[in-house]
Amino acid sequence: MEIDEVKARAREYVELEEDPRFRDEVSALLAANDAEALSDRFYTDLTFGTGGLRGVIGGGFNRMNPFVVRRATQGLANYVRKSSGVENPSAVIAYDSRRFSSVFAEEAALVFAAAGIKTYLFSSLRPTPELSFAVRALKATTGIVVTASHNPPQYNGYKVYWSDGAQIIAPHDEAIIREVEAVSSDVRSLKRAEAEEKGLLVTIDREIDEPFTAMAKRYALRPELLRAKGSSLRIVYTPLHGAGRVSIERCLRELGLAVTEVPEQAEPDGDFPTVEYPNPEEASALKLAIELAGREKADLVLASDPDSDRLGIAVAKAGGFALVTGNQLGALLTDYVFSTRKALGLLPARPVFIKTIVTSNLQRRIAESYGAKVYDVLTGFKYIAEKIRLFEASGESYVFGCEESYGYLVETEVRDKDAVTAAVVTAEMALFNLVSGRSLLDQLHALYLRYGCFKESQISRGFGGERGLDEMKSLMDRLRKAPPRVFGGSGVVEVKDYETGETLKTSSGSKSRDIDLPRSNVLQFMLEDESTISVRPSGTEPKIKFYASCCTRPGVSVEEAERELDRRMERVVADIDGIMAWKSS
Repeated sequence: MEIDEVKARAREYVELEEDPRFRDEVSALLAANDAEALSDRFYTDLTFGTGGLRGVIGGGFNRMNPFVVRRATQGLANYVRKSSGVENPSAVIAYDSRRFSSVFAEEAALVFAAAGIKTYLFSSLRPTPELSFAVRALKATTGIVVTASHNPPQYNGYKVYWSDGAQIIAPHDEAIIREVEAVSSDVRSLKRAEAEEKGLLVTIDREIDEPFTAMAKRYALRPELLRAKGSSLRIVYTPLHGAGRVSIERCLRELGLAVTEVPEQAEPDGDFPTVEYPNPEEASALKLAIELAGREKADLVLASDPDSDRLGIAVAKAGGFALVTGNQLGALLTDYVFSTRKALGLLPARPVFIKTIVTSNLQRRIAESYGAKVYDVLTGFKYIAEKIRLFEASGESYVFGCEESYGYLVETEVRDKDAVTAAVVTAEMALFNLVSGRSLLDQLHALYLRYGCFKESQISRGFGGERGLDEMKSLMDRLRKAPPRVFGGSGVVEVKDYETGETLKTSSGSKSRDIDLPRSNVLQFMLEDESTISVRPSGTEPKIKFYASCCTRPGVSVEEAERELDRRMERVVADIDGIMAWKSS
């Protein structure tokens, strides 16, 4: 885009933006004639994707700011009015601790109000799973949570939910995108006092907090164990400056568990001053919690991300603490939920387990051993939620679902990943193993011995700037046209293309259309040694992600299996690094 056009768009934004903090930022760039900064903010519009918005906070059409939020919400409101089929639609809005989250939440609420959509706005920050719960409890038409999840502090965004409490999927997602794209400057908004006077803006807190907390506690499978022995499990918890403190600590304490909070990370703070990334997947994010756990001689560390939908843990071991990956915790929870329900006579006749296509197959093996039917869905918890909705008509019974990126769901009152209820069940699981004379690591090793040892790795490469999207597309195109024949020394047996729905048999070159899932830009390579390599562009960041999973046969000792898997994974990662280098070749 030529600089004159960029400047024209910048001047247009200055006219449209009502918030002086963002308007003045762009005015200063225009006055300084900063062509590079202006181009980055105006060469395109921040994309409203199939889940909503996410981007760097700042002035400009390619940034998260009040005008961009109002414009997107106007499009969503237009869609709700035209297509929801509801005479008196309503919405719920929640937000986390990120910078300007409360501002963006109120801006969205006042646009809804101007459209005649009654909006329930939380009085302060709340976890994402509580937003999902509230949409269902209040029988709302739609919902928004203002968050950028676990992204760095310069980001914010919002996710859109539909009346079932799940993030939007087809046909709503693409139709909402079209409505948002059709909005230019025609954005209508009420003043807060007027919206409240007309009953179009209602503040909520305890009326949802209490039933949500009660629900989360109700999913404790062995409440009598918690009451009798809960104080013997020592837990350190960190909300990573986010919304988890509102619910997680309360639930654990009310169930009788002993919880020590990391004081430096307890208060909400959108700058996340104690961590590089507020992401429980990152070892560095748990550093303070593990140090405190060592001093307190704790058994378990729990960490939730800023909007409290992801849960990370570390467990005590000889000489320190071991970080547990998302796949490992998923395996432990799958086994605990199914085995406990079976032991208590609570396993339904047609149990179902759901995982994403990039989640370890260890969970599949565990769930199938309890007679569960296993469904693989595309990456994104909204697809797990969609399956739950479909089960309401099929007679199948959802028991548990998870994804490798630290997302778990043990109930159906929430239709998104839920760190609150997952923390309850994880703490109970740790206590059950503790009183049984073993640690969670002991239990994980027992699962490896029974089902095979699994090792996973994720490798990402960022693609920034105006050329980034083209480079990502080029890399995916090259992988489709010339797929690798070998990964890590093991031959590629099949290539699954989730965009075309086809599976390629490499031995014969034949293709079959056998993937019954929505189209998605994902490739999956199935290897001779049962390893799986998946690759997809991120849906929330300008990155391409590779997911590698290697496994051994059951019965191999953990020590031997880990040595073998380390060697195999090292070779796989080297091959992936070679593919990533295509970007600059």
